[in-house]
Amino acid sequence: MASIRPVNNDDVEHLSEIERSAAQIFRKWPGLEWLAEGDVMSAERHLELARHYFSWVAVDEDDFPTGFLRAERAGDEMHIWEISVSANRQGEGMGLASLQKAIAEARDTRFLAVTLTTFSEVPWNAPFYQRLGFQKLAADDVGKRLNGLLQVEVDHGLPIAQRCAMRLML
Repeated sequence: MASIRPVNNDDVEHLSEIERSAAQIFRKWPGLEWLAEGDVMSAERHLELARHYFSWVAVDEDDFPTGFLRAERAGDEMHIWEISVSANRQGEGMGLASLQKAIAEARDTRFLAVTLTTFSEVPWNAPFYQRLGFQKLAADDVGKRLNGLLQVEVDHGLPIAQRCAMRLML
């Protein structure tokens, strides 16, 4: 059973390792294998973001970080930037528990929706979010903010044909 709590200073040294480990799953997806070798954020950057964003860790029974979720306020919505779970703990519900925590926080904060960008066909991306009620946004519904985020992703090498924006109305 996953336990989710806010990131603390002692956690940040582990977040880059989690991020690298989590990315290894992309070795299984043709054309995205390169993501397993991509850059990860430094502990210092993770700490900075934890201070300014919604940031939670999934911890094991010894309170050791095994996953994290980072999100931010975007007007009247919460935008999820990243969910990562260590490769050896994937499939245990930590990503789901982290996402449920973020959605509950968004409701408590009275946001109107939760948004994210993700891969449209990768099973642990858009199809996972759709099962939780997120809707893929049509091009006309993406809006300036999410469209801008998708463009930044393309500028960093992600294939636009495989990306989508999603929204969960609260």
